[in-house]
Parts: sequence; structure tokens; C-alpha cells
Amino acid sequence: MPLPDQYRRISAEPRWRSIRQYTTAQLPARHRHWLLDDSSLTNRLIELNRGLFSVQRLAQGWQTPLPSESRLLAVPPRQCAMVREVGLKLDQQTVVFARSVFPISSLQGELAHLRYLQNKSLGSILFGHPAMRRSPFELARIPGDSDYLPPHLQQDSPAWGRRSRFILGGRSLMVSEIFLRAFTPWPRTMRVHRAQRGKVNAAIVRTTT
Repeated sequence: MPLPDQYRRISAEPRWRSIRQYTTAQLPARHRHWLLDDSSLTNRLIELNRGLFSVQRLAQGWQTPLPSESRLLAVPPRQCAMVREVGLKLDQQTVVFARSVFPISSLQGELAHLRYLQNKSLGSILFGHPAMRRSPFELARIPGDSDYLPPHLQQDSPAWGRRSRFILGGRSLMVSEIFLRAFTPWPRTMRVHRAQRGKVNAAIVRTTT
């Protein structure tokens, strides 16, 4: 089914950029250690032990992806895909907004069940797949009132976002994650974890003087 009109809201995409285009001054360590961690965000949020983790599906349906999403997924510009938007919650408070785009070709065979996630975590499935690979992150600093965020999750301060392409058995999907104001572990120093599958190059260009 198509997405309701209120979820066809995005008039301007975030400015997604390669992590190599950020200096250490633009991307401080307290943000970098979360944004560039390539393990399961679901597991990291659970490990915080800051309340019960849950997923709230906000919308799901067929839609034409945004232009940069089609390019990232290497699908024709006007080809429909399944778009899923969820809130990741700790203790009933939404701390991360996530948008996933599934090309039609990726919802066949062993991945057909991804159509029926409801309020289940996509991350727990992706990181449980033995052949999962992940592209390097792209990052964006998103205005709090950006229409990339659903109206009820917009805020009065900017938010960091990241996205990447997952490849499972030759099939691709895209996941973007926006860390909202309610996400408060930024000051905490966290070791950058490197998963055994899909290494992410986390090199940051140092500021020149």
C-alpha cells in the first residue's frame, strides 16, 4: 500500500557527505564514537541500560525513494521501493528516528519477510545475517525542523544523522538513523567497535593550521 500523504513530506534532502569530508573540528570525538560505530545500534542502545528498548513503526508503504537514495541503492530513479520509518525508544522516549528503503528486488526470496517487520527491530535481523556487508557511512547535520523528520519528532536544535547501504546475499537496502535531542550519551566516551563483517573506514581528516 502507498504511504499516507503526511509521509510524502520530504521537500529537501539532508546534505549527506562522506565521513572523509569532515574534519576533527566538525565531527568531535564525542559524536564520532557513536556515529561511526558499525555494530548494531539496537544492541548499543540496549547496552546503555537506560530503560526498556522498543521500536515504534511510524509508517510503511510503497514510495519513490529520494533521488540520493536511488543513487545509493543503484536503482532506477522512479522505481518504487518499500519505505519504512520507525522510532527507536528507550523508556518510551524516542531517541533515534530511522528510515529504511527496500528496493523491490530486495524483498524476494529469503528477505521477503522484511515486508512484515511491524514493530520488530530491523537491526537484529541485519546483524544476524551471516553474509551481511555494510558500506562506509555518510553523515549529515540536519536542522531540527527539517521535514526529513516526521512533524512530531522535529525539534529546536540540529541533529546528527548517518546512513549506509546494507548488502545481504547480493540484495541491497538503505538505513538512515537520526540521533534526536533525547539521545543523551554523546558526552560519554565509547570505544569505536568494529564488527567482524563489513568494516567501516572511520578515518577523519584533521584540521589544518
